Amino acid sequence: MPASRRHHRTLAVLVNCLGVIAAVPALPGAAPRAEAAPPQPAAPPAAAARATPIPTGMPAAPPAMPTTKPAPIQLSTPPVTVAVAAAGTPAPGYRIQVRNGGPTPVETTVRQELPAGSKATAVTGGGRANRPVGSATANEVTWRLRLPARSTTTLNTALSVAGPGRPVTAPTCAYGTDGTRPYDCATATWTGAATAPAAQVTAAPAWRRPPVLLAALAALLVLTGGVLWWAWRRRGGPGPAAAATGVPPVAGGVGGPADRGTVYPRPAMPAPAGRRRRPPIWMVVGVAAAVLAGVVGAAAWTATQRVAAMDTTKQPTSGAWVGTSATGALGVPLRETAFEFTVYRMTCGAGTLPAASAGGRQCLATVGVRNLTPGEQTWHGQLQRAYLPGGNWVATDENATRVANLGRDVFAQPVAAGSRVLLPLVFTVHGGDPPKQLELRSGVFSAGVRVDVR
Repeated sequence: MPASRRHHRTLAVLVNCLGVIAAVPALPGAAPRAEAAPPQPAAPPAAAARATPIPTGMPAAPPAMPTTKPAPIQLSTPPVTVAVAAAGTPAPGYRIQVRNGGPTPVETTVRQELPAGSKATAVTGGGRANRPVGSATANEVTWRLRLPARSTTTLNTALSVAGPGRPVTAPTCAYGTDGTRPYDCATATWTGAATAPAAQVTAAPAWRRPPVLLAALAALLVLTGGVLWWAWRRRGGPGPAAAATGVPPVAGGVGGPADRGTVYPRPAMPAPAGRRRRPPIWMVVGVAAAVLAGVVGAAAWTATQRVAAMDTTKQPTSGAWVGTSATGALGVPLRETAFEFTVYRMTCGAGTLPAASAGGRQCLATVGVRNLTPGEQTWHGQLQRAYLPGGNWVATDENATRVANLGRDVFAQPVAAGSRVLLPLVFTVHGGDPPKQLELRSGVFSAGVRVDVR
């Protein structure tokens, strides 16, 4: 065998040995345990055909997480609906229609809140006027009705008010047997059919109107300046001949041609440079004083108009606040940035709900919330506040509010776009005085609305 072939074979053996040595550490160490493991039962052919092996070293994809976004709150059609209309009578009056659209009879309690300073003079349908214990409002008219299936009941009330001619708003709600969860609420404002016409404001005379006074002052300033300038030109200005030639007049013939010698003529005297005349001091001071008086008068009038146009009862609408704040009474719809709030009723009393806090009274407010935006809107219980007479406030008692809404957390669900919900909100207060005002808002930076409940 030639030497070259021997060398090639020796080299091949060495390479094969090195490959075997390098492959020994890569063998799996669990091979001996696999022999001791009990044999696994063979999978059925159908299951084996459906099984998809996972590649070695590649983790399985995590399962898709389901979305946990809560569904928006939408008010379903209640079994009992309420409609209120103001009567066209000289005294405040209302016509209330209560309809049962279901196939079975329904028992309900209808309550109409009366504003402060009013009194019910006529009530139909077996209702009675009373003042509930712990109520934050003046009084109310109550009916206990049993509505037949698919029927409509009409009720009428007439009121007397202390100040005739002013608008009167009286909201009405139909409640279930427990008296806390409303079926439906409605409101109407009586404006008066035979109210006296409002007094017409007589316009002030022309000489007392600020724009006319400012225009007259400006015209007077212009006219005075023109007259002073014309008088100065007439008295102190140079003559037309001297101004044309540029040579000043010669006094007493001195310097004229007759005084010049024939042998030794005098040289012509150079004409003195013309001196520019300035207006007198009295005219400058007078014009400056007139202009200053006009500027001060205009500034004072502008500042007076701005101060008179300020409304100190509203919250600031610039800076961090968004929208315009509104204030109203019970039953008046008030709009802010995203919601329209309507407070129909406010009542306080110990033991209003089973979850009453120790040492506190619960005040239950029936609130209607309408989403005026094209998208879903969320709101928070800590932003809804009840203000006490002393200036302190309390936020919504979310646990008691959940009990009043049959265990549903109304603040965890957004309000659907364009929908209206009717909810009871509970405030736990300490002391004997009920709240005097509610503050409701949709967001942290919203100006919100304020409702007077006393």
